[in-house]
Amino acid sequence: MSDITNIAVVGFGLIGRRHAEVLRRSPGLRLSAVVDPDEKCRRAATEMGADVFASLDELFAAAKPDGIVLATPTPMHTEQALNCYAHGSSVLIEKPIAVTAVEADILTKAADKAGLPLLVGHHRRHNGMVKAAKAAIVAGAIGDIRAVQATCWFYKPDYYFETAPWRTKKGAGPISVNLVHDVDLLRHFCGDVSSVRAISVPSARGFENEDLASAILTFESGAVATISVSDSIVSPWSWELTSRENPAYPAANESCYLIGGSKGGLSLPDLRLWRHEAEPDWWAPISATSLTCESEDPLVTQMNHFADVIRGREEPLVSGLQGLRSLEVVEAIASSAETGIEVAVNCAETAETSPLEVAD
Repeated sequence: MSDITNIAVVGFGLIGRRHAEVLRRSPGLRLSAVVDPDEKCRRAATEMGADVFASLDELFAAAKPDGIVLATPTPMHTEQALNCYAHGSSVLIEKPIAVTAVEADILTKAADKAGLPLLVGHHRRHNGMVKAAKAAIVAGAIGDIRAVQATCWFYKPDYYFETAPWRTKKGAGPISVNLVHDVDLLRHFCGDVSSVRAISVPSARGFENEDLASAILTFESGAVATISVSDSIVSPWSWELTSRENPAYPAANESCYLIGGSKGGLSLPDLRLWRHEAEPDWWAPISATSLTCESEDPLVTQMNHFADVIRGREEPLVSGLQGLRSLEVVEAIASSAETGIEVAVNCAETAETSPLEVAD
């Protein structure tokens, strides 16, 4: 294999352009091609010096990249990823992995059959703050995780919906569009989810979907998380506004995750670790220390990791199976919010059966 890893980007929208820019400026990586059916997007991609194609079939007729980044709308993921595996290319697929867990299961099986990696773009796991928090948790700094409080509140303006009317339809509310990112991080910290109970509130703007939802997640470890998501609340308490990952969002010096353990507490993304001076005792003094972390762009870290996985140097941090399991939890939240019933999450289910069932 060449010292240069050739990676193509399919979909030249907001996130696709960011991936392309990362590839363009990363040593050892090459933006080999951009695929997009839109002529304006192809013209813009040409300015980056990449070969451009209108479809995956055109790309594969001309070249075989080492890897493909699928930054296309979620309904296109399954067909496109299967096409990539048929042509021998590894895949990094933007989150969520697919529209349904059944489709995601098909993709994980296709990747296994092809013997090629399938990575899911839950890039937050590559953030230095998340790595530092995970290391502290694994080292026992907060003891056993007992509970987590997660907030995902922001206000999407009217023009966000006017430019893409599909965002007002059933199934396109914040549960499906936004919550999968936070669910994946909660799973990263706490392990697999066993059941969820959720409620949702109809859109105050009269859209077909919800604009507010809250859920209680019970983990196999016994930990419990409460999570609230809304795209109609003005607040600084979301990952987007607190993590400084994406300069497009204004930064706020707040935290959106509180992780409570038997020996200490940890807030994110400010990485403040709270512990009593001696043994845990609410009468004893408690103080905080700030953890340190690396500050590299997680999209850069993720892309370099993708190249290392392609070369066989690393195992996927966020495999297709991890993407599938996070999607199962989101589906369970949506189902519980609609029915008002607690829903069990069955991570071992396959494409032949539903991944959800009503909890006893």
